[in-house]
Amino acid sequence: MEEQFGGGTAAPLSTYTEAVDWINSLIPFGIRPGLERIALLLERLGEPQRRLKFIHVAGTNGKGSTCAFLTSVLLQSGYSVGTFTSPYITKFTNRFQYNGTDIPEETLTVIANRLRPLVEEIAESELGSPTMFEVATALAILYYAEFSYPDVVVWETGLGGRLDVTNIVTPIVSIITNVGYDHTDVLGDTLTKIAAEKAGIIKPGVPAVSCVSQPEAVAVLKAKAAECNSTLYLAGEGFSYESTGSRGGVQTFTFKGPFRNVPLEIAMKGEHQISNAAGAMMALEVLRQYMAFMLEDEDVLEGFRHTFWAGRLEEVVTSPRIVLDGAHNPEGAESLARSLPQIYKYNQLNLLMGMLANKHHESYFKHILPIVDTLILTEPDFRKKMDAEELQAIAESLREKYAKEHLAIIVERDWGKALQLLKSMTTDNDLAVVSGTLYLISDVRGTLLQQPDSEKGW
Repeated sequence: MEEQFGGGTAAPLSTYTEAVDWINSLIPFGIRPGLERIALLLERLGEPQRRLKFIHVAGTNGKGSTCAFLTSVLLQSGYSVGTFTSPYITKFTNRFQYNGTDIPEETLTVIANRLRPLVEEIAESELGSPTMFEVATALAILYYAEFSYPDVVVWETGLGGRLDVTNIVTPIVSIITNVGYDHTDVLGDTLTKIAAEKAGIIKPGVPAVSCVSQPEAVAVLKAKAAECNSTLYLAGEGFSYESTGSRGGVQTFTFKGPFRNVPLEIAMKGEHQISNAAGAMMALEVLRQYMAFMLEDEDVLEGFRHTFWAGRLEEVVTSPRIVLDGAHNPEGAESLARSLPQIYKYNQLNLLMGMLANKHHESYFKHILPIVDTLILTEPDFRKKMDAEELQAIAESLREKYAKEHLAIIVERDWGKALQLLKSMTTDNDLAVVSGTLYLISDVRGTLLQQPDSEKGW
């Protein structure tokens, strides 16, 4: 038995907790862009990814929501669906879903035991140890290829696209939701550079869909698609969408595609979700038109209407009203600032936020400060957290130009105490919002929904 697991170097992982602890122990190896380690790992496993059909989703914002729309419609249409996303909101197993249900803990443990000796072998080579995300990606591929056998896998990139571990697969369609300033330390500091990284998921002959709008980013995507001889369906050119209002908490819009026009409804809040839904619909139209996917109109409508994605303009408490939104970059903040006054009526807007230390926080505040009455700054329970007082200094430097005259800024490093403060100061006529990094959203959501076994992470 010992020989089977790591050549006698370690006993098998006997529990789910041990398996997750082992995978998380690889976090210190960081995010190392490149496909060499994942390619070697999958080669030693017999290239299981080749037995799967993937819809690959990249973009700065909206990846998770787009994956949720695709999963919901495909499930409603009778397909079995694997969904691989990150970060997770509640539990490590959330990132590996099959038909909307997490991977069983015992299956994760079995696959982790299969991976560990290979990971240890590669760690001894000049390539160095595979990272946590590389191992999670290999685990997902094995789960889908050898345990659950979905008809299609909805496959979200981790970071960027070109050198992201998930780019080891060849999909049946690629989606790039949008391009904005996030992870500039890794992806580059211009839209052109960031777009080039996202465009890296476009593969030869594989159709691509995008809602990217900035001219310089569009030019990059068009050039990459031409180079790959891939058809690019671009919002505003290959397809379009028009909002037709909202009723009963549901947004309605008309999708206008190259093959037909379809009226759709979504319960997801915020006008940016119409863009995400339209991109998902265009990808589904490609599957229907060219790959013989059976997608009946009734199922498509139902699938879009019932899509839900945690932590995206999600109202988790009604008295006082508390909304969670994982806006953690300038584009997310702009969507949040535009959406809140459209969706809610309130006297005071009290916002609690915590951030990681690698973001464009000045731009975030420029969008948020004009609509907030009280700003509570806290720190997520995570190793890369941003110091709350540093956030305060940024907010104060922008106060005169962007903030309301009476804006109160409060620092409370302990997020639990900050949440209690937010609740105590918000009346039934006010609105409380928790925003920023999903690590904070995860903890707050677990507390408010009383989910004590909540885990979180990337």
